[in-house]
Amino acid sequence: MTHASTLAPRPVTEPGTQARTHLSTAAALGGALGLFAAARLLGVAALALTAWATDRHWPALLGRSWDSQWYLGIAAHGYGRALHFQPGVVHSDLAFFPLYPALVRAVTALSPLSGGAAGLLVSWLAAAVAACGLYTLGARLHGRAVGTALVLLWGLLPHSIVLSMAYTEPVLTAFAAWALYAVLDGRWVWAGTLAALAGLARPNGFAVAAAVLVAAAYEICRARGKVVHRVWTGALLAPSGWAAYVLWVGHRKGDLLGGYFEVQRLWGSRFDFGRGSLLLAKHLLLHGDRFVFPMTMMIVAAATVLYALLLADRAPLPLLVYTGVLLLIALGGSGFFESKPRFLLPAFPLLLPLARALVRTARARPWHATVVVGALAGLSFGYGAYLVVIANTPL
Repeated sequence: MTHASTLAPRPVTEPGTQARTHLSTAAALGGALGLFAAARLLGVAALALTAWATDRHWPALLGRSWDSQWYLGIAAHGYGRALHFQPGVVHSDLAFFPLYPALVRAVTALSPLSGGAAGLLVSWLAAAVAACGLYTLGARLHGRAVGTALVLLWGLLPHSIVLSMAYTEPVLTAFAAWALYAVLDGRWVWAGTLAALAGLARPNGFAVAAAVLVAAAYEICRARGKVVHRVWTGALLAPSGWAAYVLWVGHRKGDLLGGYFEVQRLWGSRFDFGRGSLLLAKHLLLHGDRFVFPMTMMIVAAATVLYALLLADRAPLPLLVYTGVLLLIALGGSGFFESKPRFLLPAFPLLLPLARALVRTARARPWHATVVVGALAGLSFGYGAYLVVIANTPL
């Protein structure tokens, strides 16, 4: 299995050749970013048209939908809000990790932007940084064409409209992509630092720390403990962000180790090894329900198949661990079943087998690849507009 220490060293080139290589790489990266921006702009345009047809205000839908309002409230007023619905059901803002609202607060303090606009700016910039990370990682593993295809497919996922909203998935993906790249490049301190920041972005940001920890443990075992201090430092840094917030919430709730998980339980979110998801899936299969729920089932099932393909392709160990933990959290967690596809948006390595297949198809039968991309775009734009404007179900 490929891992950081077995990757081939970068070739030594002459200065002139190196400059031309850098220009070519920048051009390829710019092309990938251009495709991603076009995909997301068209997705937003489809949403705006749907909102106009239904007398809705599309900027508010992008900037202040569902969880976005919680994050903006934290950015404006800090923690302390809770909604009591019934005994045993309390929605507290302590369930939301602090990095995104802190970034939004910084933007509002340094600019004339309102909270919603600042949230969108943070998300859009993070999505661009994430797309750069996806391209760089994909190009390193399988070449520039695959890197470009990976970015395009990520921008055309059924739930990719979330990447254009005031949500935290772009922020997590940005830190995750570059942390994984740092691991493969042997830059352990960078990897640990980025993993720590990812852990401050979302609860499932721990997946990045898990990838760094497992990769470091593998490296340490392979070298029988004789590794540079940077490996140990990166491993220690990786889980610090996630652990710090969980412990802070625990201290605030008077239960250091269990306080955060009690907050999540009162939201209806807990890890029950998939029992709640299986019961809901049984209900959908036997009785049917809203379109969002069967679509969620298909997306989660497709993600499971793609992970099997990623294993079969012998992907690098950090990518397998990161993606596996995200998939495990999505499959094993109960509550908000319809949000599972959003939780899987940062699991971009799942798209590597599809990106490689798309590149092979494009080289052999360009029109076939065009039809596939067009179909994915239609699904992404149409379903994204439906989710945000019409479905009226939590993202």
